[in-house]
Amino acid sequence: MLLLGLWGLDRGTMWRDEAATFQVARRSLPEIWHMLGSIDAVHGLYYLLMHPLLALRADETVLRLPSVAAAAATAALVAVIGSRLARPRVGLWAGLLYAVTPFVSHYAQEGRSYALVAAGAALATWLLIRAVEDGSPYRRWVAYGAVVAVTALLHEFAVLLLAAHAVTLLVSRVPWRTLRRWGCAAAGACGVLAPLAVVSRRQSEQVAWIRTPGPEQAQALLRSFAGPGEGVLTVVVLLAVVALLLPLPRTGPLRLNAVALPLALVPPALLYLASQRQPLFLDRYLLFSLAGVPLLAAAGAERLLGAVPWRRAVTVAGVAVVAAAFAVQLPVQERERLPASRGDELARVASVVGRMARPGDAVLFLPLHERRTALAYPREFAGLRDLTLKRSPAASGTLLGEEVGTAELRARLGRLPPRGRVWVVADSTTVGTPWFRAQRAERAKAGALDALYREESTVFVRGGAISLYLRR
Repeated sequence: MLLLGLWGLDRGTMWRDEAATFQVARRSLPEIWHMLGSIDAVHGLYYLLMHPLLALRADETVLRLPSVAAAAATAALVAVIGSRLARPRVGLWAGLLYAVTPFVSHYAQEGRSYALVAAGAALATWLLIRAVEDGSPYRRWVAYGAVVAVTALLHEFAVLLLAAHAVTLLVSRVPWRTLRRWGCAAAGACGVLAPLAVVSRRQSEQVAWIRTPGPEQAQALLRSFAGPGEGVLTVVVLLAVVALLLPLPRTGPLRLNAVALPLALVPPALLYLASQRQPLFLDRYLLFSLAGVPLLAAAGAERLLGAVPWRRAVTVAGVAVVAAAFAVQLPVQERERLPASRGDELARVASVVGRMARPGDAVLFLPLHERRTALAYPREFAGLRDLTLKRSPAASGTLLGEEVGTAELRARLGRLPPRGRVWVVADSTTVGTPWFRAQRAERAKAGALDALYREESTVFVRGGAISLYLRR
């Protein structure tokens, strides 16, 4: 997993979510804390963790290294869990299958918190298994609760992991004493998370763009978990079915199926159902549940091949099958490492501005969120005057800054020299759409510009447009 994570790690560009991490984590700690009171509190702990790292070296590779390390740790933990609940080769197969899943590679190479959340969930699951097996006192349960709390603070939907673990304990019929200790640990984790839940609830407009999920979203999540290719998807699902119909013998208080199936199924099902009322269902929020799928697939393979006497040959054959799955999905893995794999290429937009603009030119962002390009790549915008910026993002405690009103924008446009040039950095996927026309402030910005300036030329890049405007 570590090698796959490092392969093509520097794509040459950030996308918008990574740009948010990059510019927020580089603010001072008081500035980060100021912002979290109004927006993005759900990612607050992640920004604070990234702050000292980006202070050492602020570039895209360093931005993604924690995710690479977290994905490698998760693959190792999946292997350890499989070995503990079944046998070493089951763990080996499960860990390798997790590592070669393209969905894992995608978030292993992204400067966001999701790979770290997956690692925390895998570690919490491992601690749960050990605590149940050892019948240990509160010390191990305290560690379990602490890991769940930190994981949920990295992204609060990870609290759904507790529901999966509750199902695991109930179907395993563990002693009441164990349930009580787990309940105390779970309550402690929820207590730690409660303030964040209250604050993030007030910031729910951030996710107002998410739509109510339907069968298509459920099917897409299945493909993400089991493999986008039809062949790999079919084999993984069939092996998981075999594992469920013919479960492996119990090697301890918890069966592999009792751990893996709730992990893979319960959090997605709960989030899907909750999203019918308030849409919050995104596949990246559920990356931490994926670990259950390779565990089930490996258990199914063990059930089919366990009777074969040549143990080493069987182990090697299983590894070869995983390698074949990787080879089949190699084109998908390669696409994940292309600059356009995340939908927008901020570096290309910035490079066009840096190449064509001159010091003293002005720049206008349509809509507001296009300022993320200048925040991620400030060097290319050096010397340009931001026509609409009233207060910087750090000073205003926002992600993108506070903008002036239409009257002030008209005044600033009027004060530009007769031969002044204005560069408009626009999101070509939203400008001109019904959404854009519904944004009064954005329409007013465009109207103020058109009243005094005319479009001279436009350069299009993926997801963006850079237009030169001259005085009428």
